Amino acid sequence: MATLARNKVELAQVVSRDPEVHSGDLVFAGTRVPVETLVAYLIKGSSIEEFLLDFPTVERWQVESYLEFSPAALDHLRLDHASTA
Repeated sequence: MATLARNKVELAQVVSRDPEVHSGDLVFAGTRVPVETLVAYLIKGSSIEEFLLDFPTVERWQVESYLEFSPAALDHLRLDHASTA
């Protein structure tokens, strides 16, 4: 249970959702950059480095943490690549 609580705290530093920020979309914490933008970059074959250059308010550790915390995001990427291959 302690691990779950720690993960929730850590995840809150990575992403956030607030109806006042980007219409309540999931964004990287402390920014207005939607997580979906990262997913779109990766789906089209862009690198994390390209994403970070275009969105300098997002930290590398946030991207890496999001991908680590979110197996669903990785599954989404795998499925999309399989359908376009």
